[in-house]
Order: sequence, then structure tokens, then C-alpha cells
Amino acid sequence: MKTIDSIPTSKIQRASKLIQTGAKVGVNYLKYYGEKITKTEEEAKENLNAANAEDIYDGLKQLKGSALKVAQMLSMEKSILPQAYVEKFSLAQFSVPPLSAPLVTKTFKNYFGKSPNEIYDKFNPNSVNAASIGQVHLAEKDGKKLAVKIQYPGVAESISSDLALVKPIAIKMFNIKGKDSDKYFKEVENKLIEETNYVNEVEQSIAMAEACEHLPNLLFPKYYKELSSDRIITMDWMEGEHLSEFTKHNTNQELSNRLGQALWDFYMFQMHRLKRVHADPHPGNFLISKEGKLVALDFGCIKIVPEEFYVPYFELAKKESLESPALFKQKLFELEILKPEDSKEEQAFFYEMFHEMLSIFTQPFHSEVFDFSDANFFGQIADLGERYSKNTELRKMNGNRGSQHFIYINRTFFGLYNLMHDLKAKDVKINNFNLY
Repeated sequence: MKTIDSIPTSKIQRASKLIQTGAKVGVNYLKYYGEKITKTEEEAKENLNAANAEDIYDGLKQLKGSALKVAQMLSMEKSILPQAYVEKFSLAQFSVPPLSAPLVTKTFKNYFGKSPNEIYDKFNPNSVNAASIGQVHLAEKDGKKLAVKIQYPGVAESISSDLALVKPIAIKMFNIKGKDSDKYFKEVENKLIEETNYVNEVEQSIAMAEACEHLPNLLFPKYYKELSSDRIITMDWMEGEHLSEFTKHNTNQELSNRLGQALWDFYMFQMHRLKRVHADPHPGNFLISKEGKLVALDFGCIKIVPEEFYVPYFELAKKESLESPALFKQKLFELEILKPEDSKEEQAFFYEMFHEMLSIFTQPFHSEVFDFSDANFFGQIADLGERYSKNTELRKMNGNRGSQHFIYINRTFFGLYNLMHDLKAKDVKINNFNLY
């Protein structure tokens, strides 16, 4: 894979890269209008999406950092984005052009004060895995294979300016209005800043591994504080296959069910027992070991679930809430989905929208056992997403609603559902986590 010798780090450099990408998208639209004359609307739109996805991803992968992280987050929204974007943006999960070997050595000296060869017995300067915020190298020390994650230069410093560039687009896309709308952007910014703090990630990783090591069919690497810093993490090298690669060829249903149960128990235990959750559930963060166990990686993004959000959030998912209009409406107000200043039309619209959405999305919680391979269930979610994405009435409504905690909790559940569906896990015991 081609390597990168430099990353735009200044605000002007990064803004210039986004402008260049925008110009390419503009050219793609000109081609699209021309193709509409000679091709069907569907063919022309498909070509437009493919070209835009290619150009946007190429621009983001050179920026890396928070810009590429946003693409990674969007790739998990399979029911919202066109397929061309999902396929291209999903590369941000674990397949991004890495830094060149000389830049790795230079970056290592900047962060650690030493070259890699002064710290480890062996160090491969060529990355074995590269993603949005950092890349992974294989090393050895005292006969033990290690994974060394190194953060890209300038990532932490560019988060605020990157989000400032993205903010106007997001405001227009989601029609966010009102003086308190900054809370959503602040939530994302704080989490991205947290993900660049590798000292914090090591602490979180050790704590999560200790809290969940008793769960069956689940493995965690050991982390080494003495070989880590604020921009470098050293951990055990874990053998295994990325979950997305595994699901392409696996035909063992029993293994799928066992892995799916392990994944579900892991998340339900975090959500309901620890009240803090690994809020980055994408395929690049999970391996399948040769022994058929689930290996959990990368605990940079941990979302604490406050009690005042946790209680109404899960009460809203209960059947009795969905069946009681008064109770359902009460919970919508508690979660700031409905607001006192809403018009009658807005209250009615969002009540119906969220009732329909949750009636589908909460189905797993209404049964003892659930089949996540059910294409009909995921088809309903996709159809709902497509229908509301085209809803002209929704575009006129104020998108500034809902607690800021929804961003990462909903992201967690969307990601978890997608992983469970990718595994085609059946007979998953929903409340199995209570055994632990």
C-alpha cells in the first residue's frame, strides 16, 4: 500500500485540502447533469455517489484525524448513507494509507524522545494496520510480540479546527437551530479529544479488561504503561482475523451464535452494570481468534452513561411505554426529544416518528431470545431510515432535539446491531448478561 510522507497539520493546510475536495465534488455534479441526458436518473445518481465517495474519502484519508473519524462513524450508518459511501468510508475503520517509515521514526522521537529500536528489541517501521487517528506496528521485547499504536502528528491539535469546518455543513444537513445546539458539537469534540489522549486510553483499557475478563468467549490484550506515552500505546499482539473478514467466509452457525452472544453480553454488561460503554463498535475493533473467541480492542472512546439519561432511555424501550401514549410522551420530554416550546404540529410529528422508530428498533428487548440474522428486521430499519431521509416535512423541522448523550449511545447500538447482523447470530439470549 502507498505510504504518506506528510499530513496537513495547520488550519490553513487542512482547510485548503477540504476546498480542493469540494472542487472535485463540484466537477462530479457537472458530469452528473450531463449524464442525466444520456443515462437513466438511477445510473447517473449511482455514478455521482461513487465519484463523490471516492473523492471525499481520498481527501479525508490525507487529513486523517477527526476528519477521517467522522467518515468512520458515518460508515456505520448503513441505513442512511448511499451504498457507495458506506463501502468507501468503511475503509476508514482499518484500512488507510499509512505513514512512511522515516516519518514514523521522526514521530516516535517527537513523542517518546527515543527511536523505536532504542525501546524494543525488534520494531517493524512499516505499519501493519492504519486507521483514522493512529497506526499499528509489530514489535518484540523480551521474546514477546507486541502491537505498538502510534498517533498521527497534529491530530490532537487539529480537532477543534476540523470540527469548526464541518459544523456549518452539519447544521444545514440536520437543520439544527437554537442557542443550545453547541452541546452536540461539544459532545463530539470532547470525545475526539479524549480518543487522542493515549494515557487515558491505556487506563480505560486496563479498567475495562479487568471489569469484563470474567465474561465467556471474550479476550483482551495486556497493556504496558511503561512502554506507552500520551501518543504511543504498547499492548500484546493479538492473533486473529478482523470480524468483517471472518463474516465473509464463515459458515459455522454455532460459532456465529457463540460469538454473537459474547458480543451482546459484553455490551449489555457494560451498559447495565458498568454504566460506561465502548462506544466505537465497528469491525476494525474486533478480532476472531483461532480458538473462536472474540478479541476486543481500542478503548479510546468510552461513553459514561449518566443515571438521569439511562433510566428514561431504557424505560422508553419497554413495551408498556410504547403502549401508553401518556407515558411515552412523558419519556420523550425527559430525554429532550420533545420540548415545551414545540408547536402542536412538531409534537405530533416527532411523537409519531419516534414511536414508529422505537417500535422497530426495540424489538430485541421485547423477547427472551432474538435472531439478528433476520433480514426482515434490518430491512424495516433501512426502509424507515430511507423514508425519513426523503421526508420534506422533517427537513423543515428543528433538528436540535434530544439529549447530547444520544449521539454516542445511539452510535453504540447502531454499531452493535450491524455487527450482530454481520455475524448472522441467532438464538441470542437478550438478558444473559444478568448471569454475570
